[in-house]
Amino acid sequence: MEAFWFVQVLKCDAPAQMPSLRLLKMPLFGSTFSPKKTPPRKSASLSNLHNLDRSTREVELGLDYGTPTMNLAGQSLKFENGQWIAETGISGGVDQREAQRLRRRNQQLEEENNLLRLKVDILLDMLSETTAESHLMEKELDELKSVSRRRK
Repeated sequence: MEAFWFVQVLKCDAPAQMPSLRLLKMPLFGSTFSPKKTPPRKSASLSNLHNLDRSTREVELGLDYGTPTMNLAGQSLKFENGQWIAETGISGGVDQREAQRLRRRNQQLEEENNLLRLKVDILLDMLSETTAESHLMEKELDELKSVSRRRK
């Protein structure tokens, strides 16, 4: 009969003394545990294609895919350098790359235009503030002139 051993720590009376240990035998379910032997695993692959060299595999399996292409709304597109480009190259008389370049340039010009509008708004605010300050100074100057005339 299999048993587990259990360690029991007994209290010691004096702090300088080491605690004593006692081993206790504890049975588990009254019988031994013996699992069934696992059967050997089958081969991971029943194919012998992994034994072929690369060139033979490419010929057999057709691993040379080329560039990905798709047909969308009657227009053939291919994936080059991370972007989808019309395969014909010309769409409506404009090259796709040229159209993309023009879109980027348009975006840059819009951002620049927004920045310039912001600068104009800031300058108009500054101009109105300065004009208001000059009107106040002129008013104060007129009041000082009138006060100085009265004293004479």
